[in-house]
Formats: sequence, C-alpha cells, structure tokens
Amino acid sequence: MKTDYHVHFYIRKEKINKTGMAPIYLRLVVQGKRVEYSISRKVNPMFWNPTSEKVMGNNREAKEVNDHMANLRHKLNKVHQTFIDNDIEVTAKDLMYKLRGGSRRKSKLLLEVFKEHNEKMDTLAGKDITVSTATRYWTCYRHLQSFIKSEYNATDYPLRKIDNQFITKLEYYLKTTRKCNHNSTLKYINNFKKIIRIAIANQWIDRNPFFNYKVKFKPVEREFLTEKEINTLYEKELHFDRLRLVRDIFLFSCYTGLAYSDVKKLSQDDIIIGIDGYQWIRTKRTKTNTVSSIPLLPVALEILDKYKEHPEVKKGKYILPVLSNQKSNAFLKEIAELCGIKKNLTTHLARHTFATTVTLSNGVPIESVSRMLGHKSLRTTQHYAKIIDRKISDDMRILRERLEVNEKEVSKRSPSIYINEL
Repeated sequence: MKTDYHVHFYIRKEKINKTGMAPIYLRLVVQGKRVEYSISRKVNPMFWNPTSEKVMGNNREAKEVNDHMANLRHKLNKVHQTFIDNDIEVTAKDLMYKLRGGSRRKSKLLLEVFKEHNEKMDTLAGKDITVSTATRYWTCYRHLQSFIKSEYNATDYPLRKIDNQFITKLEYYLKTTRKCNHNSTLKYINNFKKIIRIAIANQWIDRNPFFNYKVKFKPVEREFLTEKEINTLYEKELHFDRLRLVRDIFLFSCYTGLAYSDVKKLSQDDIIIGIDGYQWIRTKRTKTNTVSSIPLLPVALEILDKYKEHPEVKKGKYILPVLSNQKSNAFLKEIAELCGIKKNLTTHLARHTFATTVTLSNGVPIESVSRMLGHKSLRTTQHYAKIIDRKISDDMRILRERLEVNEKEVSKRSPSIYINEL
C-alpha cells in the first residue's frame, strides 16, 4: 500500500517577530492532504533560499538549522518506510504525528462509533425521535456487523478505510444476503451515512466516501381499499372478539387517517369541539411531531362509542384498546381472507385508504387532506394520496358531457361559421 509523500520547508513572513526573524514551517503532503507545523527555528528572510529550502551562509546558526531540517527529512523517510513495511495506511496526519514523537493515531472503528451513536439515540427515543427510529438504527448496526464479518472476516472496520467500494458491497449484501428491497436498502444506507457525517465532523476521516454514491429511491405504488372493500369489511360478521377489535381499529384509521402509533396513544384530551361545533381529533403525530386536525366522521364516532365501556379503556388513559402492531397486522391478514380481499391489509394501508377513497375521491381538496394527515408539505400528500380510477372517470365524464353539449351547439350553425371557428 505504497503512498508517496512530499515535504517542504518554508518561512512565514507574516509572522516576523520584533527582531526581524521569521519562523520556519514544515509542510507535509500525502494524496493532496496536507499538514504543517513550526519546526521551532527562525531565520532572517534575507538569508532564506526558497528554491533549495535552506538557510544561506556557512555560519554556525545556518548550519544548525540546515542540519535540523535534514534530520527531519531523514526521520520522515524512516517513519514512511515503517508504515510501508507494516502495510499501514499512509496519511499526512499520521506521518506528522509520528514525526513529532507520538504513536500512530488509533483509527476509529465503525461499529464502535455506531454503537455509541445508537446508545445516545436510545436516551432520546420517545422525546426527540420515535422509538421505531431508534430501533431502525440498531437494525442497521446489526446488518453492518454481519456484513463486516461476512465480507472482511472481522469484528469491526476502520472508519478511514471506508470507501465507495465498501458502500456498494454493503448495498449488494443488503439486497442479496439480507433480502432487503431497494428502498429498504437505501434507508439503511442513509442510517449508515449519518455515522459517516459524524466521522467527518469529528475529523476522524479526511474524505467523504459517499461523494460519488447516489441514492435514488424507487416510486412505490401504495395500495388502498375501495369503497366496496371498506363496506365489505364493515358489514362482515366476525365471530372472534380479537378480529372484531382489529377490524374496528383498522376502520377507525380508514376514517381518520391516523397512523397506528397515533391511534394507540389517542386520549380523551385529543378529542375537542371544532370550529363547526362537531367533535374533532387534534393530536401531534408521533413520527413528525406535526399537528393533525381531523373532524370525526360518523363511522369513527361509532367506533369510539362502541369501546368507551371496554375494560382497558375504562381503567386506562387511552380511548381505544389497541393491540400490538405485529398482532394487528397478523389478524388483518386473517380478516382479509375472510372478506375475500386480495390486498395485503396492514395497519398503514388504512392511512392510504383515508387519503384516497375516503377524502380525495370524494372531492376533499388536497390541502385539507394534507392538514388532516399532519404532513409538512403538500408533496408528501401527493405521494400518499393517489387519485383512484373512479375519480378520474367522474372527472372525464363531466368533461365528456360538456364536449357533447358544445358539439351539438356547433352542429346547429352553418357550415361556413363552423369552418371559420375551426
């Protein structure tokens, strides 16, 4: 791993002292990265030769300074050769550090830094970040841990050795060995990228290995239920309490647009009387900490009323007895099969259904939908709320009718007028 280095001696004229002497500096350059420091020697600028990088003259002072610089060059050659012989990465900082009498800087390790970061995130979970975000960092940590073991047969990896090849190998590993889809892979890469940003900020690495790496997520076609499927779900006779409960909570999300985590923490304090005199939900979203303001529709009110006497609701502070997300999703698959619904029912699909079938397809302006969903930008709402075919069909039917009326009016006129208008 041979890496050439360049050493230069020069004087800093802007630092001339009161006696007219300028300090001499050593500059060390490796792969375009440079470090410099004062060699604790001074010279009158009149006697400095910038070409030979030496002090002119044969007096004792000139000889001592020149010998000192020659000695530094000799030491640097020995340090450099030691690095090469031991297959150690050569950097300007390490060469200079060793030259000045210190031991080689210990390279920070990726998993060591990642673990320290995650432990800090754990203390912020539920405060500045969500618990799920903290969990995702740990999942990314474990993926990196297994990747380093598989690819490099090591328990950790130096941050300074991470390059574009490391990143592309990690991406391939996540997609193949770990079976992550494209977007999930890039989310983990972004989690890993945060650790690299920390390393750059702390000067643990000198370059950004992500410089030529581009992240591009694939657009996702989000599923949602049609009005017919919602009615099927609502009217289906289910013979188990657990299925009825999960179905009702799912429908509540379909008619409020609340994500699973927001339904789970919903309390009586979140129910207010809105400007129209009707009951509204006003709550802060767990994911983004933005406010969602949602007028309660009849089905949502019916579900709240249905569970107000539930034992868990009566003894707790939450107004719905929500099961765990894992259990809810498992039971939703069972419910879908019983209802003949072929789509992959999940708790989050209810949020898409609210955005499309319940609101946008019924003419609710996208700005209002965005406010109810608690989105920070309209672009996010456009991503979630895909206009369904029925809405497009209705809009085109109106246009078709208008065109037919115009065509009839034009056909009543004389041919000459018709031609002129064309």
